[in-house]
Amino acid sequence: MGREDSHYRPDGAAGGGNNQPPAKPATGRVPVPDAQLFRTQSPIPPAGSSWPDPTPNSPTSGPVGKAAVPTSPAGPVGRAAPPTGSASVPPGPTPGASPNLAEQTQDLTAGTGPENGQGATLAPERPGPPGPIAPTSGAAPVPPRPSGRRRLPLVLAAVLVLVLVTVGLVVVRPGPVGRWLGDGDAGPATVVPVEPAPVAVLAAADVGAPMPSAEGMRAVLDPLVGDAALGGRVNVAVADALTGQPLFERGGGEGTVPASVTKLLTAVTVLTARGPGYRIPTRAVSGAEPGEVVIVGGGDPTLAAGAKGFYPGAASLEDLANQVRTALGGNAPSRVLVDSSLYPGPVYGPGWDDDIPTGGYGAAVTALMLDGARKDPKAGQGWAERVPQPDLTAGRAFARLLGVPDSAVQKGTAPAAPTEATGAPAESTEPGAELGVVQSPPLIRLVDIMISESDNIVAEALARQVALARDEPGSYAGGATAMAEVVSELGLPAGGLTLADGSGLSRRNLISPALLTEALALAASPDRPELGGIFGGLPVGGWSGTLRDRYGAAPGTAAGAGVVRAKTGTLTRVHSIAGVVTTAEGRLLTFAVLTDQVPPDGMESARSALDRIAAALATCGCH
Repeated sequence: MGREDSHYRPDGAAGGGNNQPPAKPATGRVPVPDAQLFRTQSPIPPAGSSWPDPTPNSPTSGPVGKAAVPTSPAGPVGRAAPPTGSASVPPGPTPGASPNLAEQTQDLTAGTGPENGQGATLAPERPGPPGPIAPTSGAAPVPPRPSGRRRLPLVLAAVLVLVLVTVGLVVVRPGPVGRWLGDGDAGPATVVPVEPAPVAVLAAADVGAPMPSAEGMRAVLDPLVGDAALGGRVNVAVADALTGQPLFERGGGEGTVPASVTKLLTAVTVLTARGPGYRIPTRAVSGAEPGEVVIVGGGDPTLAAGAKGFYPGAASLEDLANQVRTALGGNAPSRVLVDSSLYPGPVYGPGWDDDIPTGGYGAAVTALMLDGARKDPKAGQGWAERVPQPDLTAGRAFARLLGVPDSAVQKGTAPAAPTEATGAPAESTEPGAELGVVQSPPLIRLVDIMISESDNIVAEALARQVALARDEPGSYAGGATAMAEVVSELGLPAGGLTLADGSGLSRRNLISPALLTEALALAASPDRPELGGIFGGLPVGGWSGTLRDRYGAAPGTAAGAGVVRAKTGTLTRVHSIAGVVTTAEGRLLTFAVLTDQVPPDGMESARSALDRIAAALATCGCH
């Protein structure tokens, strides 16, 4: 039975869950700064533009490992000055709001900041008409009753004064109602406790920190690597992230079944081949017959039927259908063809366990699909029931949006696009003419999802993007060939490398620990800035993703909490971990531990043994 990371669904567990406690307060994962050293950040460019920086979903900050915790500095509280007749109130952010990383990644065309608001000036009141003459008799004088015309400016003036005073309080004295000013003697019941300073999630890396010695590493790691819980074959590599210098190896060059740690190579190769800002298109074109519309899958696994699907910021068929209706000028289509020919070959991966296609973590991989082939887009992360024919399911959803019945949907191939030789205008509905197109989120966002949630379907889609970028078929074999080519192009050690898929579900994959540590060191280097995005989604020990419930309960692992950032991998008998860790002295290390001969019932003990190795690195001076 295949088990993929912590997404394994125990027998009897409810579908759609992963039997894990919710993550600590964070939006999917902990916001952390750029893992690449000496590098600043910038937002993601729109499709087709240059890529200045690879980590748009990380707040600008210092070196690897330092948590980015937004703070709101409290200014001095003073007494509000009385209004002087005018006030200028610049708009500001909503109090208490915090940045949302997913939204920052998707909002690629944000404009400039708001303009300052204009102040209001009080004008002198115009005198009203004289009142009636007082009677001359002894009767008490009756005060004159103001006219409606005179009351109006008085009311307006009072309202303006009230507004200005209120604005002055808001600008000078933000805070809860009842204690904005901080003036006067407040009773004990009104004292507001001071919020403690936020605690850093990750320790800071220090490029000047001493590098551990090989002898010190051996003294610390040899006893842990020999733990019987890790089974009969354990291969390990540890290297310095700044220099790439190997510090410890035991079978470091040997190919080992990596499980989901494969996704680190998928991330490095797709960011190299396509670039972080690339978006995957889904197109609709005119069919060969009148009234025929062809939806052409481009390989976007996150596509949604409506405005909100499983993946945040996904493109929608609803948008595509609206474009098609506009292009057709109100003429209703009568038939929909589904072209998913971009992915030839088998839909299930070679070397997958028999239960993976129906086990909730794998699916048929097709060039057109909705919500990662989930049957229910509202399903939770991890295990989810998948549809058997994702491309036809998506085609039928598209047809319904166009008013075409399911019976008029079938697979087919789009006609070739019209060329200038045909004389057809660009906006025509000649066969093959484009009627609409929607784009996926940028690849950097898909890489982030793949790593943080260990999403197998996104991983397979990204492996095929490597293949297409290198003119290989969009198949499992094409993806594996192209990924290996890119590994060699990057100068990484390819000895012992065998790839069969991009997710790590295949037991035919073999990757050496040294390849993983060198790939991580390259991604942390300023020499390849486009690769730094792989660090944004790495789970944090004891905090997020597949590590959120680790590094705490098991003896000898607590030191790794908030310090270890790593991708995990799990299949039956296979357990692995690879990532980065900051030592007690502040040195950043890359590490990989792969084991593929663990007893079938030894998952928990093997994970604890892996965590003890990473935690030992966190406490290491190792000189």
